Amino acid sequence: MEPCHQCGLRDQAHGVVFGEGDPQADIVLIGEGPGREEDRLLRPFVGAAGQLLDKMLAAIEMDRFHGIYILNVVKCRPPQNRVPTPAERKACWPHLAAQLRILSPQVVVLLGTTAVQTLLGISRLSEARGRWHERGGVWFRATYHPAALLRNPHWKEGAWQDLQEVQAKILALRQKAGEVSEIGK
Repeated sequence: MEPCHQCGLRDQAHGVVFGEGDPQADIVLIGEGPGREEDRLLRPFVGAAGQLLDKMLAAIEMDRFHGIYILNVVKCRPPQNRVPTPAERKACWPHLAAQLRILSPQVVVLLGTTAVQTLLGISRLSEARGRWHERGGVWFRATYHPAALLRNPHWKEGAWQDLQEVQAKILALRQKAGEVSEIGK
């Protein structure tokens, strides 16, 4: 990713957290933006929320390096882990759009409100959760951000149901395409 100074985030961040995972992934997970640990290690979802995400993926026989690519709406850490502003999201949009074009996933999982607002144009997570959204041949599913699940453990059951729907969707898409393979492979 070329140096970017479209907004002020890059000026205060340690670096750009581009993304990580399987470049041939059928599933892309999109979060909000890097936190403190992500900014330090330059990897997405490596703090407490990332550890929870890894456990959630393992529960449906997936992991971040096989069949999944993980990235964020903004690539640089907002100060004090605040929510990225609309201007910051707009500045990062060309990078996110390019990533999605290159990765060409079948399914995109939107982790939290910022991802839902940016990718679907829906203002509230509650309006997007619980159903599939199709855009340009790509299926989108909204769920809770893992950091929100750490603060609100009673939402975990809903997130579990969302991930089961993602697992079922990707298997159905593979069967429709004539592929017989295990999830995450």
